[in-house]
Amino acid sequence: MLSSYLAHLAVERGLSANTLASYRRDLRRYVEHLRARGLETFAQVAESDVVAFLAALREGDEDHPALVASSAARAVSAVRGLHRFALREGVAGHDPAHEVRPPRQLRRLPKAITVAEVERLIAACGPEDSPLALRNRALLEVLYGTGARISEAVGLAVDDVPTGPVHDEEPDQDQVRLRGKGGRTRIVPLGRFARQALDAYLVRARPRLAAHGRGTPALFLNARGGRLTRQGAWEVLQAAAERAGLSGVSPHMLRHSFATHLLDGGADVRVVQELLGHASVTTTQVYTLVTVDKLREVYAAAHPRALH
Repeated sequence: MLSSYLAHLAVERGLSANTLASYRRDLRRYVEHLRARGLETFAQVAESDVVAFLAALREGDEDHPALVASSAARAVSAVRGLHRFALREGVAGHDPAHEVRPPRQLRRLPKAITVAEVERLIAACGPEDSPLALRNRALLEVLYGTGARISEAVGLAVDDVPTGPVHDEEPDQDQVRLRGKGGRTRIVPLGRFARQALDAYLVRARPRLAAHGRGTPALFLNARGGRLTRQGAWEVLQAAAERAGLSGVSPHMLRHSFATHLLDGGADVRVVQELLGHASVTTTQVYTLVTVDKLREVYAAAHPRALH
């Protein structure tokens, strides 16, 4: 039964190899848990058995360390899916895991860097007029200026971005086409700084990089003229962060900073949702908690009776 469910996840759900490995490990532990309670078939399992497994995950034992909420939630999700599959396949006549909810996870607020730190980061790409320095500046300006995921940025083609001089009278041309999760495409405005950095890269750097390759429509190229990879883009950011004296900076942190700075500037959360490409506004609303914290700080520092 377990192997059939895992095959179902691999073939019909298309889960990644890493996710399947985690599910396999979690479910084998679950099967061992059931056998230790004298249960040999899924038809014998009661809700209390599933609840006991969740408790065992959180408490740990001699053979297994206690799992944090996120890992325990993944295991419970795997168990719930297994029982739904058993019910659908007629192996069991009921679903004992239907009402069992995964442990509540602590909400982690997105981390963002300040506007001044963003400026330091981009400046750390270097003033030199080398092709790689121009590419790196354009990449970081696009990541922060559009809120793009790193996969969306390295997936850009030359045709996805505006070319030619920047014209104030033609603002509709200053936008970029991003391909996000689930194949969804969105159009995001491109600020002047990002547009100018891209223009400098396309005119003075990309042709020189492309001369080393075999021809590709990719926007951002590596030193060999091929498409810049996610790992390569990550290394660009890390090198710039190190030169700028910043630690813990990631590509996704620039996306968080993009959203946080927009909300700090008064943008509506639903506008930010569209710009980020979130399917649900609930995902975007976590950023409002960051700005609420900032509002509290400002209030505490500025209001004459805030601390009384």
